[in-house]
Amino acid sequence: MQRIVRTWFLRRLSWLAVALAALILGGTPASAGSRIKDIADFEGIRDNMLVGYGLVVGLNGTGDGLANSPFTQQSLIGMLERLGVNIRDADLDTQNVAAVMVTATLPPFANQGSRIDASVSALGDSTSLLGGTLLVTPLLGADGEVYAVSQGPISVGGFSATGNATTVTKGVPTNGRIPNGAIVERELHFDLAAMTRIKLALRNPDLTTARRMAQVINAFVGVGAAVTLDPTTVQLDVPQSYAGATIDLLADVEQLEVTPDLPARVVIDEQSGVIVMGANVRISTIAIAQGNLTIRITETPQVSQPNAFSNTGQTTTVDRTSIEIDEGEANKLALIEGGVSLQELVNGVNALGIGPRDLITILQAIKAAGALQAEIEIM
Repeated sequence: MQRIVRTWFLRRLSWLAVALAALILGGTPASAGSRIKDIADFEGIRDNMLVGYGLVVGLNGTGDGLANSPFTQQSLIGMLERLGVNIRDADLDTQNVAAVMVTATLPPFANQGSRIDASVSALGDSTSLLGGTLLVTPLLGADGEVYAVSQGPISVGGFSATGNATTVTKGVPTNGRIPNGAIVERELHFDLAAMTRIKLALRNPDLTTARRMAQVINAFVGVGAAVTLDPTTVQLDVPQSYAGATIDLLADVEQLEVTPDLPARVVIDEQSGVIVMGANVRISTIAIAQGNLTIRITETPQVSQPNAFSNTGQTTTVDRTSIEIDEGEANKLALIEGGVSLQELVNGVNALGIGPRDLITILQAIKAAGALQAEIEIM
Protein backbone atom coordinates (compact mmCIF):
# COMPACT_ATOMS: atom_id res chain seq x y z
CA MET A 1 0.00 0.00 0.00
CA GLN A 2 2.84 2.36 0.86
CA ARG A 3 4.47 1.66 -2.50
CA ILE A 4 1.23 2.52 -4.34
CA VAL A 5 0.87 5.81 -2.45
CA ARG A 6 4.48 6.69 -3.19
CA THR A 7 4.03 5.98 -6.91
CA TRP A 8 0.88 8.08 -6.99
CA PHE A 9 2.66 10.92 -5.19
CA LEU A 10 5.60 10.88 -7.64
CA ARG A 11 3.26 10.83 -10.60
CA ARG A 12 1.31 13.80 -9.25
CA LEU A 13 4.56 15.63 -8.61
CA SER A 14 5.72 15.05 -12.19
CA TRP A 15 2.37 16.30 -13.52
CA LEU A 16 2.70 19.41 -11.36
CA ALA A 17 6.20 20.06 -12.67
CA VAL A 18 5.03 19.72 -16.28
CA ALA A 19 2.09 22.04 -15.64
CA LEU A 20 4.34 24.61 -13.96
CA ALA A 21 6.81 24.53 -16.84
CA ALA A 22 3.99 24.98 -19.35
CA LEU A 23 2.66 27.90 -17.33
CA ILE A 24 6.07 29.57 -17.22
CA LEU A 25 6.73 29.06 -20.93
CA GLY A 26 3.22 30.04 -21.92
CA GLY A 27 3.26 33.13 -19.75
CA THR A 28 6.44 34.44 -21.32
CA PRO A 29 5.44 36.76 -24.17
CA ALA A 30 7.17 36.17 -27.48
CA SER A 31 9.43 39.04 -28.40
CA ALA A 32 8.28 40.93 -31.48
CA GLY A 33 11.51 42.88 -31.78
CA SER A 34 14.31 42.53 -34.29
CA ARG A 35 18.01 42.74 -33.63
CA ILE A 36 19.69 45.96 -34.70
CA LYS A 37 22.09 43.94 -36.86
CA ASP A 38 19.07 42.70 -38.86
CA ILE A 39 17.53 46.13 -39.57
CA ALA A 40 20.55 48.45 -39.82
CA ASP A 41 24.03 48.64 -41.34
CA PHE A 42 27.09 49.95 -39.50
CA GLU A 43 29.32 52.57 -41.09
CA GLY A 44 32.39 51.01 -42.68
CA ILE A 45 31.01 47.46 -42.69
CA ARG A 46 29.91 46.98 -46.27
CA ASP A 47 30.41 44.82 -49.35
CA ASN A 48 31.99 45.95 -52.62
CA MET A 49 31.04 44.71 -56.08
CA LEU A 50 33.69 43.41 -58.46
CA VAL A 51 33.43 42.66 -62.18
CA GLY A 52 35.74 41.31 -64.86
CA TYR A 53 35.86 40.04 -68.44
CA GLY A 54 37.44 36.70 -69.25
CA LEU A 55 37.52 33.59 -71.40
CA VAL A 56 36.26 30.09 -70.67
CA VAL A 57 37.99 27.23 -72.48
CA GLY A 58 37.47 23.49 -72.64
CA LEU A 59 33.84 23.56 -73.78
CA ASN A 60 32.53 20.59 -75.75
CA GLY A 61 31.46 22.49 -78.86
CA THR A 62 29.09 24.73 -76.88
CA GLY A 63 31.19 27.89 -77.00
CA ASP A 64 30.76 31.10 -78.97
CA GLY A 65 30.62 31.12 -82.73
CA LEU A 66 33.58 33.31 -83.65
CA ALA A 67 31.74 34.66 -86.69
CA ASN A 68 28.91 35.97 -84.45
CA SER A 69 31.10 37.00 -81.50
CA PRO A 70 34.01 39.11 -82.74
CA PHE A 71 34.95 40.10 -79.17
CA THR A 72 35.59 36.42 -78.40
CA GLN A 73 37.88 36.07 -81.41
CA GLN A 74 39.80 39.25 -80.55
CA SER A 75 40.19 38.15 -76.93
CA LEU A 76 41.41 34.72 -78.00
CA ILE A 77 43.97 36.21 -80.39
CA GLY A 78 45.18 38.66 -77.74
CA MET A 79 45.52 35.93 -75.10
CA LEU A 80 47.51 33.63 -77.41
CA GLU A 81 49.83 36.49 -78.45
CA ARG A 82 50.60 37.20 -74.79
CA LEU A 83 51.58 33.53 -74.53
CA GLY A 84 53.86 33.79 -77.58
CA VAL A 85 51.52 32.32 -80.24
CA ASN A 86 50.86 34.45 -83.34
CA ILE A 87 47.64 33.50 -85.15
CA ARG A 88 46.48 36.84 -86.58
CA ASP A 89 46.54 35.55 -90.16
CA ALA A 90 44.91 32.21 -89.28
CA ASP A 91 41.26 31.39 -89.88
CA LEU A 92 39.91 30.48 -86.43
CA ASP A 93 36.87 28.22 -86.28
CA THR A 94 36.84 26.85 -82.75
CA GLN A 95 33.65 26.47 -80.71
CA ASN A 96 35.29 25.51 -77.44
CA VAL A 97 35.88 29.06 -76.20
CA ALA A 98 33.33 31.50 -74.74
CA ALA A 99 33.58 35.09 -73.57
CA VAL A 100 32.13 35.59 -70.10
CA MET A 101 31.51 38.25 -67.50
CA VAL A 102 32.79 37.39 -64.03
CA THR A 103 31.26 38.98 -60.94
CA ALA A 104 32.10 38.68 -57.25
CA THR A 105 31.37 40.39 -53.95
CA LEU A 106 34.29 41.58 -51.86
CA PRO A 107 33.24 41.19 -48.20
CA PRO A 108 34.20 43.85 -45.66
CA PHE A 109 37.70 43.61 -44.20
CA ALA A 110 38.72 40.78 -46.55
CA ASN A 111 42.45 40.10 -46.15
CA GLN A 112 44.90 39.72 -48.99
CA GLY A 113 45.12 36.07 -50.03
CA SER A 114 41.66 35.10 -48.81
CA ARG A 115 39.27 33.46 -51.27
CA ILE A 116 35.78 34.48 -52.37
CA ASP A 117 33.19 32.95 -54.70
CA ALA A 118 32.87 34.08 -58.32
CA SER A 119 29.90 33.94 -60.70
CA VAL A 120 30.41 33.40 -64.43
CA SER A 121 27.87 34.35 -67.13
CA ALA A 122 28.13 33.85 -70.89
CA LEU A 123 28.43 37.00 -72.95
CA GLY A 124 28.10 35.66 -76.51
CA ASP A 125 26.03 32.93 -78.14
CA SER A 126 27.46 30.06 -76.12
CA THR A 127 24.83 27.45 -75.30
CA SER A 128 26.48 25.95 -72.21
CA LEU A 129 29.44 26.52 -69.91
CA LEU A 130 29.38 22.94 -68.63
CA GLY A 131 32.88 21.49 -68.33
CA GLY A 132 34.60 24.83 -68.99
CA THR A 133 37.52 26.39 -67.15
CA LEU A 134 37.87 30.11 -66.57
CA LEU A 135 41.29 31.53 -67.38
CA VAL A 136 42.96 34.14 -65.17
CA THR A 137 40.53 37.07 -64.96
CA PRO A 138 41.24 40.30 -63.03
CA LEU A 139 38.21 41.57 -61.06
CA LEU A 140 37.91 45.34 -60.85
CA GLY A 141 36.11 47.61 -58.40
CA ALA A 142 34.21 50.83 -59.09
CA ASP A 143 37.48 52.77 -58.97
CA GLY A 144 39.03 50.68 -61.75
CA GLU A 145 41.56 48.98 -59.48
CA VAL A 146 42.09 45.21 -59.43
CA TYR A 147 40.97 43.75 -56.11
CA ALA A 148 40.83 40.03 -56.93
CA VAL A 149 41.84 37.51 -59.58
CA SER A 150 39.63 34.58 -60.56
CA GLN A 151 40.39 31.26 -62.24
CA GLY A 152 39.17 27.68 -62.08
CA PRO A 153 36.65 25.07 -63.29
CA ILE A 154 33.06 26.24 -63.52
CA SER A 155 30.25 24.50 -61.65
CA VAL A 156 27.05 24.65 -63.72
CA GLY A 157 23.70 23.66 -62.24
CA GLY A 158 21.79 23.32 -65.52
CA PHE A 159 22.26 21.39 -68.73
CA SER A 160 20.97 21.33 -72.29
CA ALA A 161 20.43 18.28 -74.56
CA THR A 162 19.59 18.75 -78.23
CA GLY A 163 18.27 16.25 -80.75
CA ASN A 164 16.93 16.42 -84.30
CA ALA A 165 13.36 17.12 -83.22
CA THR A 166 13.51 18.63 -79.74
CA THR A 167 15.68 20.29 -77.13
CA VAL A 168 15.60 19.75 -73.36
CA THR A 169 17.06 22.45 -71.09
CA LYS A 170 17.20 22.36 -67.31
CA GLY A 171 18.17 25.44 -65.37
CA VAL A 172 20.47 28.00 -66.97
CA PRO A 173 23.53 26.27 -68.45
CA THR A 174 25.06 29.59 -69.52
CA ASN A 175 25.56 30.67 -65.92
CA GLY A 176 27.78 29.05 -63.29
CA ARG A 177 29.87 29.57 -60.19
CA ILE A 178 33.42 28.95 -59.07
CA PRO A 179 33.39 28.28 -55.31
CA ASN A 180 36.37 30.01 -53.71
CA GLY A 181 37.46 30.76 -57.27
CA ALA A 182 38.82 34.28 -56.69
CA ILE A 183 41.81 35.35 -54.60
CA VAL A 184 41.80 38.78 -52.95
CA GLU A 185 44.83 40.79 -54.12
CA ARG A 186 44.09 44.21 -52.63
CA GLU A 187 42.67 45.08 -49.20
CA LEU A 188 40.33 47.92 -48.34
CA HIS A 189 41.83 49.66 -45.31
CA PHE A 190 39.33 50.99 -42.79
CA ASP A 191 40.28 51.46 -39.13
CA LEU A 192 36.97 50.67 -37.47
CA ALA A 193 38.48 50.14 -34.03
CA ALA A 194 39.87 53.71 -33.93
CA MET A 195 36.54 55.40 -34.64
CA THR A 196 34.90 57.43 -31.88
CA ARG A 197 31.70 58.24 -33.78
CA ILE A 198 29.78 55.69 -35.85
CA LYS A 199 26.64 56.00 -37.94
CA LEU A 200 23.98 53.32 -38.20
CA ALA A 201 21.85 53.31 -41.36
CA LEU A 202 18.36 51.76 -41.31
CA ARG A 203 17.62 49.49 -44.26
CA ASN A 204 13.97 50.65 -44.20
CA PRO A 205 14.02 54.36 -43.30
CA ASP A 206 11.46 55.30 -40.65
CA LEU A 207 11.45 58.09 -38.04
CA THR A 208 9.79 56.02 -35.33
CA THR A 209 12.12 53.07 -35.80
CA ALA A 210 15.19 55.33 -35.79
CA ARG A 211 14.07 57.00 -32.54
CA ARG A 212 13.33 53.64 -30.91
CA MET A 213 16.77 52.39 -31.89
CA ALA A 214 18.45 55.44 -30.35
CA GLN A 215 16.41 55.02 -27.15
CA VAL A 216 17.31 51.33 -26.86
CA ILE A 217 21.03 52.07 -27.32
CA ASN A 218 20.98 54.90 -24.76
CA ALA A 219 19.18 52.71 -22.23
CA PHE A 220 21.85 50.05 -22.70
CA VAL A 221 24.95 52.27 -22.40
CA GLY A 222 23.39 54.46 -19.70
CA VAL A 223 24.17 57.80 -21.40
CA GLY A 224 22.79 59.76 -24.34
CA ALA A 225 25.35 58.43 -26.80
CA ALA A 226 22.91 57.80 -29.69
CA VAL A 227 21.17 60.61 -31.57
CA THR A 228 18.66 60.34 -34.42
CA LEU A 229 19.82 62.47 -37.35
CA ASP A 230 17.15 61.56 -39.92
CA PRO A 231 14.74 58.68 -40.74
CA THR A 232 17.73 56.61 -41.91
CA THR A 233 20.67 57.55 -39.70
CA VAL A 234 21.39 57.13 -35.99
CA GLN A 235 24.70 58.60 -34.80
CA LEU A 236 26.48 56.76 -31.99
CA ASP A 237 29.31 58.34 -29.98
CA VAL A 238 31.55 55.85 -28.20
CA PRO A 239 30.94 56.39 -24.43
CA GLN A 240 33.69 56.46 -21.83
CA SER A 241 32.75 52.99 -20.62
CA TYR A 242 33.74 51.65 -24.06
CA ALA A 243 36.78 53.89 -24.64
CA GLY A 244 39.23 51.98 -26.81
CA ALA A 245 36.74 49.14 -27.25
CA THR A 246 34.68 50.22 -30.26
CA ILE A 247 34.39 46.68 -31.59
CA ASP A 248 32.99 45.48 -28.25
CA LEU A 249 30.45 48.31 -28.32
CA LEU A 250 29.24 47.42 -31.80
CA ALA A 251 29.07 43.72 -30.91
CA ASP A 252 26.84 44.54 -27.93
CA VAL A 253 24.71 47.08 -29.76
CA GLU A 254 23.92 44.84 -32.73
CA GLN A 255 22.32 42.30 -30.38
CA LEU A 256 19.84 44.82 -28.93
CA GLU A 257 16.24 44.33 -30.02
CA VAL A 258 14.06 47.05 -31.55
CA THR A 259 10.47 46.79 -32.71
CA PRO A 260 10.36 48.29 -36.23
CA ASP A 261 7.47 50.54 -37.15
CA LEU A 262 6.37 50.37 -40.78
CA PRO A 263 4.03 52.68 -42.70
CA ALA A 264 0.66 51.43 -43.93
CA ARG A 265 1.42 50.23 -47.44
CA VAL A 266 -0.15 48.00 -50.07
CA VAL A 267 2.31 46.53 -52.56
CA ILE A 268 0.83 45.26 -55.84
CA ASP A 269 2.53 43.24 -58.55
CA GLU A 270 0.11 43.40 -61.48
CA GLN A 271 2.10 40.97 -63.61
CA SER A 272 1.80 38.06 -61.17
CA GLY A 273 -1.30 39.22 -59.29
CA VAL A 274 0.49 39.27 -55.92
CA ILE A 275 -0.85 41.62 -53.24
CA VAL A 276 0.95 42.30 -49.95
CA MET A 277 -0.76 44.46 -47.32
CA GLY A 278 0.81 45.68 -44.09
CA ALA A 279 -0.85 45.16 -40.72
CA ASN A 280 -1.51 48.91 -40.32
CA VAL A 281 -3.69 49.22 -43.43
CA ARG A 282 -7.08 50.72 -42.53
CA ILE A 283 -10.19 51.43 -44.60
CA SER A 284 -13.05 53.84 -43.97
CA THR A 285 -16.68 52.71 -44.15
CA ILE A 286 -17.41 51.69 -47.74
CA ALA A 287 -19.72 49.44 -49.72
CA ILE A 288 -18.19 47.11 -52.31
CA ALA A 289 -19.96 45.40 -55.19
CA GLN A 290 -18.09 43.44 -57.78
CA GLY A 291 -19.65 41.96 -60.88
CA ASN A 292 -18.38 40.62 -64.16
CA LEU A 293 -20.12 40.33 -67.50
CA THR A 294 -19.09 37.05 -69.11
CA ILE A 295 -20.17 35.99 -72.61
CA ARG A 296 -19.43 32.45 -73.73
CA ILE A 297 -19.82 31.54 -77.39
CA THR A 298 -19.50 27.86 -78.26
CA GLU A 299 -19.40 26.59 -81.84
CA THR A 300 -20.42 22.92 -82.40
CA PRO A 301 -20.75 22.33 -86.17
CA GLN A 302 -22.91 19.38 -87.19
CA VAL A 303 -22.81 17.32 -90.42
CA SER A 304 -26.05 16.95 -92.43
CA GLN A 305 -26.14 13.94 -94.81
CA PRO A 306 -28.77 13.05 -97.48
CA ASN A 307 -30.98 10.00 -97.17
CA ALA A 308 -29.73 6.62 -98.30
CA PHE A 309 -29.61 6.00 -102.08
CA SER A 310 -30.35 9.70 -102.75
CA ASN A 311 -29.05 11.03 -106.09
CA THR A 312 -29.73 14.71 -105.50
CA GLY A 313 -28.66 15.35 -101.88
CA GLN A 314 -25.18 16.24 -100.71
CA THR A 315 -23.33 16.27 -97.41
CA THR A 316 -23.09 19.74 -95.81
CA THR A 317 -21.91 21.22 -92.51
CA VAL A 318 -24.50 23.06 -90.44
CA ASP A 319 -23.36 25.66 -87.87
CA ARG A 320 -24.68 25.36 -84.32
CA THR A 321 -23.86 28.30 -82.03
CA SER A 322 -24.56 28.41 -78.29
CA ILE A 323 -24.37 31.78 -76.47
CA GLU A 324 -24.38 32.08 -72.66
CA ILE A 325 -24.39 35.41 -70.81
CA ASP A 326 -23.47 35.70 -67.13
CA GLU A 327 -24.10 39.18 -65.74
CA GLY A 328 -22.86 38.35 -62.25
CA GLU A 329 -26.34 38.60 -60.75
CA ALA A 330 -25.38 36.27 -57.88
CA ASN A 331 -22.75 38.73 -56.62
CA LYS A 332 -23.72 40.72 -53.55
CA LEU A 333 -23.06 44.18 -52.13
CA ALA A 334 -20.79 44.01 -49.08
CA LEU A 335 -20.49 46.71 -46.41
CA ILE A 336 -17.07 47.12 -44.78
CA GLU A 337 -17.08 49.19 -41.59
CA GLY A 338 -14.57 51.95 -41.02
CA GLY A 339 -11.22 51.19 -39.40
CA VAL A 340 -11.31 47.50 -40.24
CA SER A 341 -8.18 45.45 -39.79
CA LEU A 342 -6.32 43.57 -42.48
CA GLN A 343 -7.95 40.27 -41.48
CA GLU A 344 -11.45 41.78 -41.66
CA LEU A 345 -10.70 43.24 -45.08
CA VAL A 346 -9.51 39.87 -46.39
CA ASN A 347 -12.61 38.15 -44.96
CA GLY A 348 -14.87 40.74 -46.59
CA VAL A 349 -13.44 40.41 -50.10
CA ASN A 350 -13.33 36.62 -49.79
CA ALA A 351 -17.04 36.63 -48.99
CA LEU A 352 -17.65 38.26 -52.36
CA GLY A 353 -15.59 35.59 -54.14
CA ILE A 354 -13.08 38.15 -55.37
CA GLY A 355 -9.78 36.91 -56.80
CA PRO A 356 -6.41 38.66 -56.61
CA ARG A 357 -6.77 40.28 -60.04
CA ASP A 358 -10.14 41.85 -59.17
CA LEU A 359 -8.87 42.81 -55.71
CA ILE A 360 -6.13 44.91 -57.31
CA THR A 361 -8.75 46.97 -59.14
CA ILE A 362 -10.91 47.25 -56.02
CA LEU A 363 -8.01 48.50 -53.90
CA GLN A 364 -7.14 51.11 -56.50
CA ALA A 365 -10.79 52.22 -56.60
CA ILE A 366 -10.90 52.44 -52.78
CA LYS A 367 -7.73 54.55 -52.83
CA ALA A 368 -9.24 56.81 -55.49
CA ALA A 369 -12.32 57.26 -53.29
CA GLY A 370 -10.11 58.40 -50.41
CA ALA A 371 -11.20 55.52 -48.17
CA LEU A 372 -7.85 53.67 -48.05
CA GLN A 373 -5.52 55.00 -45.36
CA ALA A 374 -2.43 53.46 -46.88
CA GLU A 375 0.07 53.99 -49.65
CA ILE A 376 -0.27 51.87 -52.79
CA GLU A 377 3.00 50.84 -54.43
CA ILE A 378 2.81 49.14 -57.81
CA MET A 379 5.85 47.06 -58.74
